[in-house]
Amino acid sequence: MLDALNKVTACYRHLVITLGSTSDSQNLREELKKTRKKAQELATANRTKLTALLKDKTISKDDRTEYERLWVLFSSSMELLDVDMKRSLEIGQDFPLQLPTRHLIQTGMTGSTTTVAARAMSVQNMKYEADSNIDTADLRELQTEITQVGQMMEEMEMKVQVAPWAVEAKQEAGAELKSTVSVGNSSVGVISICEEEPKGVDGENGLMKVFAGIIFTVIVLIAGILAFCVINLS
Repeated sequence: MLDALNKVTACYRHLVITLGSTSDSQNLREELKKTRKKAQELATANRTKLTALLKDKTISKDDRTEYERLWVLFSSSMELLDVDMKRSLEIGQDFPLQLPTRHLIQTGMTGSTTTVAARAMSVQNMKYEADSNIDTADLRELQTEITQVGQMMEEMEMKVQVAPWAVEAKQEAGAELKSTVSVGNSSVGVISICEEEPKGVDGENGLMKVFAGIIFTVIVLIAGILAFCVINLS
């Protein structure tokens, strides 16, 4: 469930970025509404499940450590959702669709966001059923939901007290950058290859410089010998 929440919040952030751009539309506003509601449903389910597990006194120490790690990840997702919902409210107020007070920003983004929204909702095709005044009516609902998410986060801190700095990560910081398992199939691998290429180039340049120096020395010696011969012959 936590993976699903992370996916939906990531999709929601992607949709928020397109607000106010040339890709903004009534469909986008409906996609934002459905996606954030899906995120809130998943958040409520995750909170209920993790709260019950962390309050259980019979679980082992290892299990508690893992649940605390998941709780920190869940809290981080909630914070991102809260930030993006507030950003969506601000941009939506600045760029209403029905009574535009500002021109849409020419960001260069074109096309539909339906694929992203469908991925967040885990459906093949999105169905649009909203009224034409969704951009104004939904803003009032969004304000209420922002308050609810804030209250949920406060309740989470009250019910379960997990210090983020006390939770140990499963791997060292930057471990994925040091991994060479997927070199060539990931951006990390590409970065590693790009970092290694200059070393090889520097080595080749050094050999070329030495070779050029030798050739220049030989030419100078030959020129000196020829000059000496010409002087003697004259």
